[in-house]
Amino acid sequence: MGTAAGGERSVPRYVQIAEEIVQQIRAGVLKPGQMVPSESELVDRYGVSGGTIRKAMVEVRASGLVETRHGKGSIVKDRPPVRHRSSDRFRRSHRRGGKAAYLAESAQSGATAKVSVLYIGPMEAPEDAARRLGVDAGAQVLARRRLYFRNGTPVETASSYLPWDVVKEIPELFAENPGGGGIYARLEDHGHEFAEFVETLQARPASKAEASELALSPGAPVVHLIREARTTEGRVVEVCDTLMAADQFVFEYRIPAAD
Repeated sequence: MGTAAGGERSVPRYVQIAEEIVQQIRAGVLKPGQMVPSESELVDRYGVSGGTIRKAMVEVRASGLVETRHGKGSIVKDRPPVRHRSSDRFRRSHRRGGKAAYLAESAQSGATAKVSVLYIGPMEAPEDAARRLGVDAGAQVLARRRLYFRNGTPVETASSYLPWDVVKEIPELFAENPGGGGIYARLEDHGHEFAEFVETLQARPASKAEASELALSPGAPVVHLIREARTTEGRVVEVCDTLMAADQFVFEYRIPAAD
């Protein structure tokens, strides 16, 4: 890569082109649902090779603002971020009001939410979930797998794992709809009062299967979040393994400054 006058490194042409296209999307020049100009159109517009345009479009797709449709090109997404308020979303007041966390945060953002249940039933605990739950690897747990939609678009998958000795006395947890406030409300109804929720996040590219499930472009960024729901007795009664489309969420945390 060359350097500009004064020793500053020059920006590759494909990066400049990508930044211009991204700015057009963010400024509304290219609107949601609109096709990004074709490779040949961009070659003519910028006077560069097709290879340069292809490299630029890799950068544009990495922004999460477009999706590629086979045989049709790239289209601007209609996927404004949902604010994911992790410091607020598990308030007991939401559960008492009959709202599960996802529905509560979607309502706050003005989005229309839908939850599709993919599986509910017994399963051998995956190794990581078993360790977090304090049970033997392969021990029977209750698994609840869901696919979450916002305004008709899949944005998140979540798999909850709950200890069998806890759930066997709570029949509502085996139902698709566990009732107002979701599974956390039912657990508290049965004496499992929550003290805290501990979340671990990792950003990474989506696998091919994950991208397909969340309607993302191949390799699009996702956030892998694992949450432990801990009771006042210090027991983890749920591990939730969640995968989110990164362009859909903004994470906001409140961190106490006290000693």
